[in-house]
Amino acid sequence: MAKKLAAKPAKKVKRAPTAAQRKKIVARPVVSPVKPSSKEAQPKKGFNKAELDHFRKIILEKRKQIIEELELMSEAMNDSSGGDYFEENSPYSLHMEQGTDTMEKEKNYLLAARQRKFLEYLDDAMKRIDKGVYGFCQDCGKLIDMARLEAVPHAQLCITCKLKRGQ
Repeated sequence: MAKKLAAKPAKKVKRAPTAAQRKKIVARPVVSPVKPSSKEAQPKKGFNKAELDHFRKIILEKRKQIIEELELMSEAMNDSSGGDYFEENSPYSLHMEQGTDTMEKEKNYLLAARQRKFLEYLDDAMKRIDKGVYGFCQDCGKLIDMARLEAVPHAQLCITCKLKRGQ
């Protein structure tokens, strides 16, 4: 039995555009960079020296409080007075007391880690004060409200940008 071979359709070959088709292709115009206006060319005005000193004082005060809290937490974590469980009557109370102590130590470690992270944020804010960029929003570049910086001295975003990020 002989099979009949069906003729295959010829493949389409892409051809270069004709002159008429090339005229239809429109090139995008080249946009020259816009020169900044006189307002944009001026450097942003931030807080004055007295205001920056005020924020520096707030940050140093918070930093001192955190360091004191970290020292207290460190003493509590290194305290070896726990573990006197021999006076208890029930053998189960020994395990419960040890579990409670372990849980408290773990909680203290987590709190200490959180305080260290906050300390880093405050140190970064001090660096921004020294560089002269403290108080500017990192997203929009506007000056952060003074009341916000007094409440959250390590803030890097204005309240509008912070709310936008939260959504």
